[in-house]
Order: sequence, then C-alpha cells, then structure tokens
Amino acid sequence: MESLIRDWDGETVIARYDREAGAWMLIAIHSTRLGVAAGGTRMKVYPDAAAALRDAMRLAEGMTYKFAVGGLPRGGGKAVLAVPPELGAEARAALLRRYGRLVAQLGGYFQTGPDVGTSAADMDIIAETGAPYVFARTPAAGGAGDSGPATAIGVFAAMRVTSERLFGDVDLGGRSVLVQGAGSVGGDLIERLRAAGASVLLSDVDEAVVRRLRDEAQLELVAPEAVYDADCDLFAPCALGAVLSEETIPRLRCRAVVGSANNQLATPADADRLHERGILYAPDFVVNFGGAMATLGIETMGWSRAEADERVARSIQDALRKVYALADAEDISTTEAAQWIADARLERARVE
Repeated sequence: MESLIRDWDGETVIARYDREAGAWMLIAIHSTRLGVAAGGTRMKVYPDAAAALRDAMRLAEGMTYKFAVGGLPRGGGKAVLAVPPELGAEARAALLRRYGRLVAQLGGYFQTGPDVGTSAADMDIIAETGAPYVFARTPAAGGAGDSGPATAIGVFAAMRVTSERLFGDVDLGGRSVLVQGAGSVGGDLIERLRAAGASVLLSDVDEAVVRRLRDEAQLELVAPEAVYDADCDLFAPCALGAVLSEETIPRLRCRAVVGSANNQLATPADADRLHERGILYAPDFVVNFGGAMATLGIETMGWSRAEADERVARSIQDALRKVYALADAEDISTTEAAQWIADARLERARVE
C-alpha cells in the first residue's frame, strides 16, 4: 500500500482499519481543484487491502475527469469499504455508522453517495453520523434517492449521439444493443431502449434477473462467457469495470461501446486498441456522470426531477459531441480527447 500511495498523482488517502467488522475504510481524494471532492462509497470483498486501495484510487481519478468534463463544481474522490465475505446485517449497519463518523471528521473535504454495493437506504444509515456530507439518501430522508435512473438517462442520451455519428440518425429504433448488467442503471436503460424500439440483448450473472427479464420482456439472452463475441450495433457495459482489455477487444463484434460502468478500460492502452479497430468508444466518465449531476442539482441547486433529467441528457449529449469532434479533428482516441477537454478545465481552474 505504501508504494501505491507514494506513486499516485492524487492528493490524499485516508485509511482506517475497522477492527470490529474486520474491514478497511479507504477514501482516496484525487483532486479538489474544481471544488470539494465527491464520489460514491463502494462496498465489496477484495483479495486484499492493496487491491481495494488501487480500486479507490482509480475510481477517484475517474471522478475528477467526470466532474471536469461535465462542468460540475466538484473534485474527484472515492471511498471503498473492503469488507470480509460474511458480514451480517447488524454488523454492516454498525460499520456504515462508524464510516459516517469518519466522513464527518473530514469536515466536508469529502462528500459521498451510493456506489456498487451500497444504496440510498445505506446512505440514510451513513448520514446518521455523517450528515451533511452524504447525498442520494432516500426521498423519505430528504434525499434525491437512487441515482441509477438519472445515470441511465445519460447513457441513453449518449447512445443517441453515438447512433447519430455512426448512422446519421439519433433514432435507436431497430438498432441492436447488448446490455451487460441489469442493475439499477442497466435495468432502467433496457426499458428506455425497448420503448425506443431497439432490439435489446441482455447478459447478466444473476440468474434470477435473467429469468425475470426473459419471462417479462422476452429479451434475447447472451451467456456471460459469450458477451464479447455477440454481434450488435452498441455494446453497453453496465456492471463492473475493466471489461475492455487486450483479451476482449479483439473479440468485439460491435460498432460502438456506450455504457455506464466505471473504468471500462483495463489499461489506458485499451483506448488505442479500440481506436485501431474502428470501434467508437464513448468514454465512461463522459457517459455516466448523469447520476452525480442529477443528485447534486436536486439536493444543492433546487432542481426538480424533470429539470435534472433534462439537464443530464443535454449536458451529456453536448459533451460527447465535443469529444467525438475533437477525436476526429486530431485523429486520437475518444478517451484522449475527453481527457484533453477535462485537463483544459482543470488547468483553467489552476490559473483562476
């Protein structure tokens, strides 16, 4: 862990071992140049503390770029709760309250919301000790609730822009879209795609989810091990990251990748691999900032839900069009183009 922290280009790492739960609380602050750091709290089992810290650092960097390219007044941060395999409900809730006290002790340096493994209901528990630095609580607790639908709105908007660039029309009717992961984002996205007339394929590791969507929506199913070989117009990774790699990219049979998962590229070189194959990649940190944007807008700027949804769609469409135009003009990968745009805003903030 020492070498990870020493070699990282971020600002701060807060690490605390929680003996009662046998869990690590890790908060990575990548940048506060555009404002206080914000990012979700992820809870999952990791092989070791170093793997958890590495995940937190990479996700925090992604949040920096997400807020920068989206024009949002926040810096990049991320929290990871690395928990043991068996953690009972009472022990889990107690861990969340202790974590909330840590967030409160930081005095606003880091603000958080849900991520993989946590929910709006969990934010209610964290806020018992961590308020006012906890966002996306349930509506009953005064929060904006689940950010998944707003994220899905942004992904759908990005798909329309991508379709426009590839096929000359934003209409997704008749386009084949493979959605990998039918969670809070993927499930909502599937409904929007079906309403738009798209031909939806689904891949998920949760057999109960697969059975339900097969029976209710009669979707075409793709086995998890065959997902990268499936023929489709758009591939939407909406589960965990690092799915686009040296091993999987040569197998892809899609025209573009547009999904909500964070850190879809296993390594930075994978952006060039996609570019060389002629597969259009909508960078994840451009596509998936809708949830964060909607939550901040509703809870700090007085937006209505309808206004938040409209702003998310418009902002992501505008940002992605700029990314595609710059990538074309400079003959660079879309990831590099998006990073140029984000870096320019971060540099302006340094000067100001």
